[in-house]
Amino acid sequence: MASHKILVIDDSRVIRMRVRDMLPQGNFEIVEAQDGIEGMDAIRSQRPNLIMLDFLLPRMSGWEVFQEIQTNPELQRIPLVLMSGRREEVAEKITEPFEYFEFIQKPFEQKELIEAIKGAMMKARKPRPKTTAAMVTAPAATAAEGSISPAEFQALQAQVGQLQAEVNQLKGQLSKMLAFIKQKLK
Repeated sequence: MASHKILVIDDSRVIRMRVRDMLPQGNFEIVEAQDGIEGMDAIRSQRPNLIMLDFLLPRMSGWEVFQEIQTNPELQRIPLVLMSGRREEVAEKITEPFEYFEFIQKPFEQKELIEAIKGAMMKARKPRPKTTAAMVTAPAATAAEGSISPAEFQALQAQVGQLQAEVNQLKGQLSKMLAFIKQKLK
């Protein structure tokens, strides 16, 4: 009998099968869902020990599933691994570093999957502030009211810092290229 139940919510049959094949045989029962609605139904009925959630899903997006999980204190305790082919899609909606869940970029190898599962289990144990549900609300809601939440402000500050670092790096590269060109023109 499998000791751990893992719910894999992904519209790609290949990814669902890949996860199944990468996990040690006999230790895990894999439950599959093809979209966000099936995934939420499975979360409620199956009570998995771990959720692997694709960020881009039909019918109900991974973002919407994530929001529903985060607003329910009982579901928050389930370790969560978010999956996406592009990290920036996730980081647009959820600020990094990802404090309460793990992220894995597709395609992934077995070692990466196992590490993500271990990380998700550790992060799920972290105590959460009472305002977690408020932090998960869509940015459009606060923008419409003309105010910005502290979490959104912090996320914007982090993005500005990251962009400034990239600009500084590009300036350095440009000055090196100019120096090289000037040297070749002499």
